[in-house]
Amino acid sequence: MQILFVADPLESFKIYKDTTFVMMRELQKRGHTLAACETKDIRWQRGECVTGFVRDIKLTGDATNWFSAEQSHPNERPQALKDFDAVVMRKDPPFDSEFFYSTHLLEQAEREGAKVFNKPRALRDHPEKLAILEFPQFIGPTLVTRDSADIKRFHAEHQDIILKPLDGMGGMGIFRVKEDGLNLGSMIETLNKDGAQSVMVQKFLPEIVKGDKRILVIDGKPVPFSLARIPQGTEVRGNLAVGGKGVAQPLSTRDREIAEAIGPVLAARGLLLAGIDVIGDCVTEINVTSPTCFQEIFDQAGFDVAAMFVDALEAALAAA
Repeated sequence: MQILFVADPLESFKIYKDTTFVMMRELQKRGHTLAACETKDIRWQRGECVTGFVRDIKLTGDATNWFSAEQSHPNERPQALKDFDAVVMRKDPPFDSEFFYSTHLLEQAEREGAKVFNKPRALRDHPEKLAILEFPQFIGPTLVTRDSADIKRFHAEHQDIILKPLDGMGGMGIFRVKEDGLNLGSMIETLNKDGAQSVMVQKFLPEIVKGDKRILVIDGKPVPFSLARIPQGTEVRGNLAVGGKGVAQPLSTRDREIAEAIGPVLAARGLLLAGIDVIGDCVTEINVTSPTCFQEIFDQAGFDVAAMFVDALEAALAAA
C-alpha cells in the first residue's frame, strides 16, 4: 500500500524519539511505500481533486541522513489524496487557523474517496484542552472562561491552581498560582489578553510529582503501558519538551478504567490514535493531533506501540 504522511518538515524530525518516524519504519518494514508532504503542500482547485505535492521517500537506516527522497522538492510531483491507500495526518500543534483549514481540505479529500487518519472532522471536534469537558466524571475541578473575576473566584475557592492557554502545546504558557495568589493578575492578563482569549483553569493536582501520564489509545484499545512524564527540579510541568523525565509504567486500574471508557467513544468518531493525559486519577487533556511517546514506551517497556498502530491502520483499511 502507498501511505501519505502529512507532517512537519522531515528535516526537523528528531528520529531517536519521533513517533511519526517509527510509524513510517514499521510500515516500510511491512512492505508499504511512503510519501510525505506538509499541510502547505495541499491544494484544491475547482474541477480537480484535493492534491498534495509530495515526496516519495524511503527510510535509509542511517541515523543522520535517515530518509532519501526521489524528489528534491514536493512541487515536482502532485498526486490526488484519494489515490493513496491511506493519508496519516501527523501535523503537530498548535491547532491554529491553518491547521483548521487543513482539516477542511482533508475532509473534501474524504468526500472524493481518500481515507484519512485521524478523521479530519474528529480533529476539529476535539480540541485537545476542551475535549475533556465531555467526560466530567474523570476530570478534576476545571474552569474555562475569559473573565478575570471568574478566574480569581476559582482561585479563592481552590487556592492552588494551574492556568493554561487553549492553544498551547508541550507545556507552553502554563502557570501555577499558589495560595498567596502572587502575580495572579499579571498571569491572567498574559493569557486572556484583556478578555479576548479563553483560558483553562484547573485545580493543581499534587500527584504531578509522580508524573503526567500519557495513556495511548489505538482504535479504542489502550496500550498496556503509559509514559509518566515527571517534572524535574523546580519545574511544575512534566512535558518532555520542557525537560520532564519519561518513565514507562503499566497502566493502573484507574488508568485502564479511564481508557476503556473514553477510548471506544473516540474510536467511533474516527480517532484511530489518541493520547489521554492523566495526573493522579484525573484526566487533564485528550490529545488527537499527533500523539507521541511510542519510542519511549518501546525502549523502556519493550511493547511495540508502532506495530499495534500499524495493525490497527491495516485493519481499518481492510474493513473500508
